[in-house]
Amino acid sequence: MGRHTGTGKRKGTANARMPEKVIWMRRMRVLRRLLKKYREDKKIDKHMYHSLYLQSKGNIFKNKRVLMEHIHKKKAEGIRFKALQEQAEARRNRSKAAHERKLARQRHKNAEKNTHNQDKEP
Repeated sequence: MGRHTGTGKRKGTANARMPEKVIWMRRMRVLRRLLKKYREDKKIDKHMYHSLYLQSKGNIFKNKRVLMEHIHKKKAEGIRFKALQEQAEARRNRSKAAHERKLARQRHKNAEKNTHNQDKEP
C-alpha cells in the first residue's frame, strides 16, 4: 500500500528529488504575490511593501503565515506608536496651558500687589 517512498526506495539526494531552488522559487512567488495583493488592497503602503519585499528576499520569512503575522504585528505597532504620540502631544498641550495659567495668575497677583503698595505710599 502507499507510494513506496521509504528510505530504501530513494536513489537520488533530497536535492535531486526536490531541488532547493524549486522550493525557494515557489516560496518567493507565494510571498511576493501576497505582498502585491496587500499593497493593491492598501493594507500596506509602498514603503512597508519595499522593506518586506527585501526581507522576504533575504530569507526572513519561512512561509506565508509568518509573513502575515509580521505584517499584522508591524501595523499594530504603528497604530500603538501613533496613539502614544497623540497622548504625549495632548499631555504637552495640557501642561503648557497650565503653565500659562500659572504665569497669568502670578502676573495678576504682582499687579495687584503693586497697585496696593502704590495706594499706601502717599
